[in-house]
Amino acid sequence: MAKASAKTGLDRMLALEIVRVTEATAVAAARLRGRGDEAAADQAAMGTMYRELAALPIQGVMVVGEGEESETPLLYIGETIGAGASSGAKVDIAVDALEGSTLCAKALPNALAVMAIAERGSLLKVPVIYMDKIAIGPGYADGLVDLDASPADNLDRLAKAKGVKLAEITACILDRPRHAKLIEAVRAAGAAVRLIGDGDIAGVIHTTEPQDTGIDIYIGVGGAPEGVLAAAALACIGGQMQGRLMAPNEQQRERAHAAGITDLKRKYTMHDMASGDVSFAATGITDGSLLEGVRFTPGAIFTHTVVMRASTRTVRWIRTEHRDIDKFD
Repeated sequence: MAKASAKTGLDRMLALEIVRVTEATAVAAARLRGRGDEAAADQAAMGTMYRELAALPIQGVMVVGEGEESETPLLYIGETIGAGASSGAKVDIAVDALEGSTLCAKALPNALAVMAIAERGSLLKVPVIYMDKIAIGPGYADGLVDLDASPADNLDRLAKAKGVKLAEITACILDRPRHAKLIEAVRAAGAAVRLIGDGDIAGVIHTTEPQDTGIDIYIGVGGAPEGVLAAAALACIGGQMQGRLMAPNEQQRERAHAAGITDLKRKYTMHDMASGDVSFAATGITDGSLLEGVRFTPGAIFTHTVVMRASTRTVRWIRTEHRDIDKFD
C-alpha cells in the first residue's frame, strides 16, 4: 500500500500511479477530439479519471474538482475516493480531467488531462470561481513580481532580472474581454503579449522554460482550480506564483463562503496553494507546446506525459506505447 512517511512524504510510486490516471483520461478524451462536443469530451474524461482514481491505494479527498456535489456526480469538491480505505495514504487530490474542453472539441493545441496529489492538508481547497494570477519561472529573487504591482512595474523588474530589454519580454494572457486593459498596459510598457484561448495551466508551466516556449510571465484572471494545479506544478519544478480569489457575483461569493473562504482580499503564494510532497502529472490530449497529443494506430496507442515530484525536484517526460489497447475500452 502507498503510505505517507514523516521523513519522505508520499510513496514515490504514487507519482507513477497518477501517470496511469492521466494517460487513461487523455485517451478517453482524445477519442472525441475534434468532434465539436465539449460536454461529451468532458464526461468521457471525468468518468475515466474517476474510475482510475477509485482504484488507487489511497484515502483521497477531492480539494480541487469539477464542481460542487450538487453540480456534478463525479470528482466533486469534498468527495472521498480511493481503494485504500483503511491503510492507504491520506492525500489531497486536485484534478482537471479535461483542461481545455473547447481545445479538445476543436482539436486545438494544449488540451491536457491534469492532476496533482499531496499529503492531506497540503493543497488549497478552492471552489469553482475565478483567481487573479501572476507567475514566473525559477531562478529569480523571491518577491520579484507581485500581484499588487502594476503590469509595467512587474515587467520592468523581470526584464532587469533577466538582463534584457523590455521588448524581449513576452507575457502570456488568456484571450478574454476582461483582459483588454491588461493587454493594453503590457503592450504600452513595451512587452509582447502571447494570447491563449484556453489552457492557463500550461500557460503558467510555460514560464519555467522561456527559452523554449517564448513565455516569460503569466498574468491575468482564470479559474481558481487551474490556479491551484498550476501552483502544484511550480512547487515541483520551481518558480513563483501569487493568486487572489475573485467572486464577482453572489453565486460565486456563496461558493467561496461554503468553502470556508472568508477573506477574498487575501493574496496566496505558491506555497499557500501547494506545499509539502506534491506530485503533478499532465498528459497531452491534443498536440501542444508542452506535450504531444494522443496518437492512435491499429496496434497501439501512444501518450506523452510529464510527471513531477516536489520532494525530489524530479521531472520525467514519459512517452508510452500502450499495446494492450483493450484496457482503454
